[in-house]
Amino acid sequence: MRYQAKRKFRFLLLFSALFAAIWFFWDTSFVYPLKLFVVLLHEISHGLAAVLTGGEIQAVEITPQQGGVCRCPGGNVFFTLSAGYLGSLLWGGVMIVGAEHLKDRSGWLTAAIALLVVGATLLYMSQPFATAFGIAFGAVLFVVSLRAGAIGNRAALYLLGLTSCLYAVLDIKSDILDRPELTSDAKMLAELTGVSTLVWGVVWIVTAFLFCALLLRRLWRRA
Repeated sequence: MRYQAKRKFRFLLLFSALFAAIWFFWDTSFVYPLKLFVVLLHEISHGLAAVLTGGEIQAVEITPQQGGVCRCPGGNVFFTLSAGYLGSLLWGGVMIVGAEHLKDRSGWLTAAIALLVVGATLLYMSQPFATAFGIAFGAVLFVVSLRAGAIGNRAALYLLGLTSCLYAVLDIKSDILDRPELTSDAKMLAELTGVSTLVWGVVWIVTAFLFCALLLRRLWRRA
């Protein structure tokens, strides 16, 4: 029991420290590349949803202002539009749960994410900024996978996963709930379905909170 309590305490300490770092440094250059990474995951999620429902990915764009576009015609438009924020949550969950399950082999997951980033960059990006970011970020992740060891890789995956989940929540609030007039996935989905932008924003942010709560509950029980 004492050993289990120590494990839970260490898990809580690490998780809290990473969350605090992301939260307090959210608008700094430290978190900026992580946010661009999450934007890339968001756009990749749109593209994967299109491909899985019969469409294709033509191009992915990422801007220095943390904007992004995935040109992915065909497929089911409803699922494609819904996949961005929900995909960011899912990617975050995969990284966090993967870090916990793989433990000493977590470097394999970091390397797989590095390959995903570099592959998506080479296949679908053409703008200089996006290309440079994708190759550089993927290269850093690959070095981490080889050199950081098990603890370092788990910490990196927790950091990336937490950022992905937190960014989804904050972005839904900022771009949909606070400013529903902006062009967004929710606004396009509203035009497609006739259900208002705000309704989609509420549905997505409630889903995000539930997902994060279940994720933390699962990790706490395994700690």
